[in-house]
Amino acid sequence: MQAPRDLLRRMFDAAIAAAQPARCVPRHLPSPPRGRLVVIGAGKASAAMARAVEDHWTGQLSGLVVTRYGYAVPCERIEIFESAHPVPDAASVEGARRVLETVSGLTADDLVLCLMSGGASSLLVAPIEGLNLADKQLVNRALLKCGASIGEMNCVRRHLSSIKGGRLAAACHPAKVITLVMSDVPGDRPSDIGSGPTVADPTTCADALAIVKRYRMELPRHVIEVLESGRGESIKPDDARLARNEVHLVATPQLALEAAAAVGREGGIPVHLLSDRIEGEARDVGKAMAGIALQVARYGQPFEPPCVLLSGGETTVTVRGEGRGGRNVEFLLSLAIALDGQRGVHALAGDTDGVDGIEELAGAYMGPDTLARAWAKRINPKDALANNDGHGFFEVLGDSIATGPTLTNVNDFRAVLVGADAKQGGE
Repeated sequence: MQAPRDLLRRMFDAAIAAAQPARCVPRHLPSPPRGRLVVIGAGKASAAMARAVEDHWTGQLSGLVVTRYGYAVPCERIEIFESAHPVPDAASVEGARRVLETVSGLTADDLVLCLMSGGASSLLVAPIEGLNLADKQLVNRALLKCGASIGEMNCVRRHLSSIKGGRLAAACHPAKVITLVMSDVPGDRPSDIGSGPTVADPTTCADALAIVKRYRMELPRHVIEVLESGRGESIKPDDARLARNEVHLVATPQLALEAAAAVGREGGIPVHLLSDRIEGEARDVGKAMAGIALQVARYGQPFEPPCVLLSGGETTVTVRGEGRGGRNVEFLLSLAIALDGQRGVHALAGDTDGVDGIEELAGAYMGPDTLARAWAKRINPKDALANNDGHGFFEVLGDSIATGPTLTNVNDFRAVLVGADAKQGGE
């Protein structure tokens, strides 16, 4: 068997490669419209998606997509605009304004091709009347810290926006809108991907307000008023302006995990895909996964070692410390502590977009000696976890994983390898 670290990294790379827009987008392109084709979009993968459209569209087209700083891909006919993630900036507001301007004055013969991927909630920002960029930044930071799920976060965002929650699709009317989506959310709900600018929203202002109260988010009174008054209501599924619109998933976490599983099996290791939609606190998921790995290692249940336990989804981190964060590294650190040096267990966790939290690092690798090496450097693993400092912890050990911009985004990747030698390390 090849080195565990190498195998896990090859599986991670395969997951990223399977979700590259050049492979996923072309087969979903529509037939040419009678009128114009206008391309818009937002997300960490949107520029690469735009390039895939250009490379396979022979007719005329024009448009504008907004992506994260550093994620631009050269295009000839579609303008690429960059803004900030995960907290929006002034360019996020300008990008939203220009996208809305791009779809103004369309006719029923025109077709809007919208390219959406994760990250669009921050990259494309149009505060509802009465709010400004500072308000949206405050809300984003509060959502990132409170431990809300991605679905809950995006429900709040949709009801404080004049572009999310189907409003962009309404602005395109009477043109038809076809949205190609790369999913980065558990369950692949289009309304949660980038907060669904071109997708009808079944949730309400009351739902968003309940989330704010549930997590005791301290927001300014004028922000709360938008939700209490109902004036932030989004576009609903029965809205006639969206009647002709279509949504197509072009890449999903499941697709990426299946590609990773194939690499493991080709290497002679059984791979068990547990779920593509695991949510919850990253440290709690780490403990749970450690429990499964230990059962495999010590008793051969529910799977015999060697094997890989593979999962995806999007965990959350309730920030209490002052560390460098990252939900994937928080998962790994919690996993390492719970495994307590269990022989034969290795793991890799990373975000397929190449950015875990706000760091330019995708994730990290963990091995049986992780805790021992940390203690040798006088680093207390439990203190690092309490401080939400997973990135700081793994970087000192030399186990961080940096991919650079991957130009895709299909959520988190977690692989735990329980080797054949793991049983020898049992109690």
